[in-house]
Amino acid sequence: MSRERIRKGTLPPAQETIQKLEKVVNDGNYYGAQQMYKSFTARYISAERYDEALDILQSGACIQLNNGQVTCGSELAVMFVDALVKGKYPYNEDNIDRVRDIYKKFPQISVPQHLRHLDNDDDIEEVSHALGAAKTRVECCSSFLKAAIRWSAEFGGPGSGSPEIHDMLAEYVYAESPDLDMAKVIFHFVRGNDPKKFASVLVNFTGKCYPGEEDLAIARAVLMYLSLANLRDANCLMDEIKNQLDSKNLDFPYSDLTQFIIYLLQTLERDAFPLFRMLRQKFKSTLEREPAFDELLDLIAEKFYGVQRRNPMQGVFGDIFKMMGNEGL
Repeated sequence: MSRERIRKGTLPPAQETIQKLEKVVNDGNYYGAQQMYKSFTARYISAERYDEALDILQSGACIQLNNGQVTCGSELAVMFVDALVKGKYPYNEDNIDRVRDIYKKFPQISVPQHLRHLDNDDDIEEVSHALGAAKTRVECCSSFLKAAIRWSAEFGGPGSGSPEIHDMLAEYVYAESPDLDMAKVIFHFVRGNDPKKFASVLVNFTGKCYPGEEDLAIARAVLMYLSLANLRDANCLMDEIKNQLDSKNLDFPYSDLTQFIIYLLQTLERDAFPLFRMLRQKFKSTLEREPAFDELLDLIAEKFYGVQRRNPMQGVFGDIFKMMGNEGL
């Protein structure tokens, strides 16, 4: 018998290891358990017993997260994805469900935004601690889900990664970020497959954002969908936003910018590039509210009308796209 086969034979079944390590966690020795999880799974992976390594890492990530150990849990979650890669596991429903099971264990704690009128030092310290913890949660969950997106793109998923995982990341960043960056939320939602959920997030955002941000967020979302040549979900998003606002007896944020978006969606339904150019010219001053819009529209012209951009991936939007692409994928 080879040395490798002997080494494989010395490892206990995964369930025995899981029970042993869960006891260490439940006894409160989180750091000790973490080192044991890392040590044991390294041995299973070395022995190419990937199924068992995945079971141990998933169990470890979930139990650490259940105990509020976000840093430890996320580290094991990232190791879980690394094992998917090393074992060359395919992008499929079962593996996405395992990623989702870990994701659901990340704490979800509402953090107030736009804070004002803190009365004393104790309040300031408490809020500061809460904001720091929220930032850690978002960073840890993002690291895990971004790794999972890269795995999914490499092993059979869409080139931009799993839509399901993009939706998870968008939801978590929106719900948990103390300093909300809607550009990140939009980036991931438009690569997801749930425009109805996206619409509910945007409707919620319109109720708590600063005045004048509502129409910008909607326009960014629609233009980002269109920059990916996804006219179907862009239309679905607009319809859902209107329906959800109407069901809440709230007004749609009509402005020159949202009017432009409505006209644009109608124009892209037909072969009407001259009308597209006229529309851009007519709303030129409105579009200047956001420097990235001009380059997004150049990209849309290329996708829908075959108009070649002179300097693709350059300028303001190009920089943003590359930055977000590196973060997201």
